[in-house]
Amino acid sequence: MPVNPSGASIAAVTHHRVTVNDTDLHYVSAGSDGSPILLVHGFPESWWAFHKLIPLLAATHRVFAVDLRGFGDSAIAEDADDSAVAAEDLHSLIAALDVGPVHVAGQDISGGAAFRLASAHPEDLLSVTAIEMGLAGFGLESLADVTRGGSWHIGVLAAPGIPDLLLVGRETELLAALFGSMVAVDGALDDGDIAEFARTYSRPGGWRGAAGLYRAMLNEGDTIRQLANNTPLTMPVLAVGAGGGAFTSATMEQVVAGRLDAVSLEGVGHYAALEAPDALADEILGFAASVDGA
Repeated sequence: MPVNPSGASIAAVTHHRVTVNDTDLHYVSAGSDGSPILLVHGFPESWWAFHKLIPLLAATHRVFAVDLRGFGDSAIAEDADDSAVAAEDLHSLIAALDVGPVHVAGQDISGGAAFRLASAHPEDLLSVTAIEMGLAGFGLESLADVTRGGSWHIGVLAAPGIPDLLLVGRETELLAALFGSMVAVDGALDDGDIAEFARTYSRPGGWRGAAGLYRAMLNEGDTIRQLANNTPLTMPVLAVGAGGGAFTSATMEQVVAGRLDAVSLEGVGHYAALEAPDALADEILGFAASVDGA
């Protein structure tokens, strides 16, 4: 049902809450025509990661952007919630919206959930767009190895109890540092953007969603690889690389049995939807149009 936003918003969207899969999800919607596109954020994000992209897509598509369980204004996650739970949340959300099949575009740590959704429920999807995304079992775990250039925050988030011990009360400073280390386009984020992301991570239990997905990332490699071997993706897939270079396309090549398109956004860091919304919209729209036309 429509709700009033509790944080930042844009004129193009309407805010909603829906109860699915034993949780309460917040999402926004925009646009009234065209095939549906579901946007799924990564870390340290919420639906707000797409606030520049949504109006560009909504001119010709129905667009939905969700806060994953434990993120944004969705319900706080439980300790055991992982990418498998997030995938079923997305499956249930698509059913509740009654708009499927959809084009799903996910980025960053939502990769496990997006892949599980596509593998278990291919009927839900017209296509998958993977933006700066990796998968456990296909090299993503290496990003936790700080001795080989990985990021320190993965181990901190994945360690039980440590996020509440170290991160609570430091949300703004932490998020500013994380974004600052992975953004290549000057001015892509401002203090208001950081404040909006920090607002929801500052909730009691606000780190649990991210902690669950990162713990899954470090433990689900065998499962994801088995799924990819048994049920590789057959719907069209677009791999969008930016700051991570060819990592996304190299990952998706190993799990896709059908059409795979790959593009690279030059001069852009990890957060493509915030740094280069026009270029990313052009790629998503062109890809979706080719799938819809086929």
